[in-house]
Amino acid sequence: MARTEPTEQSPEEISARLYRYDRIADKIEGSKNWNETHLADYWRNGFAAVEHVLDEEDIQNSKEALYELIFKDNKGAIIQFSKPKSELNTDEEKELAFRKVHEFVKVDDRLRGIAEHPAILAIVQDILGETPRLVQDMALLKPPHGGGEKPWHQDMAYGNLAYEKPVVGVWIALDEASLDNGCMHVIPGSHADGATPHYAIRDWQLCDAHVQVEKDVAVPLLPGGILLFHGLLKHGTPYNLSTKKRRALQFHYVGESATKLTPKEYKRFFTNEMSGAEC
Repeated sequence: MARTEPTEQSPEEISARLYRYDRIADKIEGSKNWNETHLADYWRNGFAAVEHVLDEEDIQNSKEALYELIFKDNKGAIIQFSKPKSELNTDEEKELAFRKVHEFVKVDDRLRGIAEHPAILAIVQDILGETPRLVQDMALLKPPHGGGEKPWHQDMAYGNLAYEKPVVGVWIALDEASLDNGCMHVIPGSHADGATPHYAIRDWQLCDAHVQVEKDVAVPLLPGGILLFHGLLKHGTPYNLSTKKRRALQFHYVGESATKLTPKEYKRFFTNEMSGAEC
């Protein structure tokens, strides 16, 4: 696969060039208000945002569970840092270097309870039209003062999420996710573009030049709010350049009948290996 080396840019320059902050997504007030109109909007836009899904106890339990996994005992969950762990001597250094925890549902009852939250599963089942099956769990943290960007991408371009039926992502804010600390950004309707080649640049991502930044809509959420999104929706999160933490959970679900793409199909859909197209 061709690799395009990026021109060196600062986090501030990348955040200003590839994201816009003047268009805000509409949100549904509470999962009980989900209805057929919202389902139709989801399929048209590729996403739906719902505030006030988790309560204060859910949020606090999730934060405590993540803290314990990172700083006390990972219980077998996988933790990723942006620096070698041998260079991280204090909890503060660990927190600033922390990037991701995944495969925690099988080892922590509190977080498994969020993945199996009845209100979330009810909406996901409505979207999928069949019983949901959890296929990925992760926590994504952007620490203050430069928590990393997740460049524009489609989740189904990651091999473990490459299914022949749509994946539904559920992104859950544990802190307020705002315009200045790395909330989600989406390109409404972009799931209809289908699978798009990704490139190894700053991450496994869409080519920056191909992102329709002018269509970007930001999705700030209060703690306990969720974003549901189609696995082919183009989305990303800019750097956290604020003084605030931005912690989020993310789960992916497929219908119980969904099967994985073959390696050949994956390459054809999500890479340039067969087409030779370059970024």
